[in-house]
Amino acid sequence: MRNKHVLSISLIFKRATAAAVAVALLGFISSAAAQATARHCSAAGAQDGQAGPACLLAHQTVGKLELDSVYWILDRYPSIEAAERNKVGNGSVVSAFGSAWLFTVGPLQAGAHTAQVGPILIEKNTSYDAEFLKSTFSPGMTAPIHVHSGPEAFYAVSGDTCLETPDGVQVGRGAGNSMVVRGGPPMLLMALGKEPRKGFALILHGASLPPTTLVHDWTPKGLCQAEMR
Repeated sequence: MRNKHVLSISLIFKRATAAAVAVALLGFISSAAAQATARHCSAAGAQDGQAGPACLLAHQTVGKLELDSVYWILDRYPSIEAAERNKVGNGSVVSAFGSAWLFTVGPLQAGAHTAQVGPILIEKNTSYDAEFLKSTFSPGMTAPIHVHSGPEAFYAVSGDTCLETPDGVQVGRGAGNSMVVRGGPPMLLMALGKEPRKGFALILHGASLPPTTLVHDWTPKGLCQAEMR
């Protein structure tokens, strides 16, 4: 009888331990799943014309910007070498959509540029990092609902863009459309129109904060679906 009693206690202990481990593991997995991590474009094998989620082109340490707002300056070049020759300061050179691109974050610049997206409101006492992403969305395709710890800016090389947040909806149509959204609110990005949306995104975030987190506690009103035509 004593042996059976000891065996029962041992079995209960093992089951309780296994349950505790399972709960801890589930919590870890849930936390990891909630934290969106950008795949690097080269590692993901992402092709310019292949529809799919955004991938990371470059990560750059920006530091403290003693400004109330900045702009995302985009310059397009025929080669990486040409882009590198024009790089000044904290610029990032990437290859995407058949061209070399120079991305710079800072004050509005004089001269001719492919685009200057902004103003992007920032905090002077925050040390920032920048993530530059690219994506190709087929019409009607959406990104998972997510939040950013800092502002985000978008630039479309082709196609139409729709962004819904609790603040409302923004729509940009045609090549070169751009928009900016503040950090914090949940968002839904959607491709509109009849051609694939090929574009870039800039996420400016505090260096100690995760740039992107997936969320499931907000339901869009369908404002972007209403813009489909």
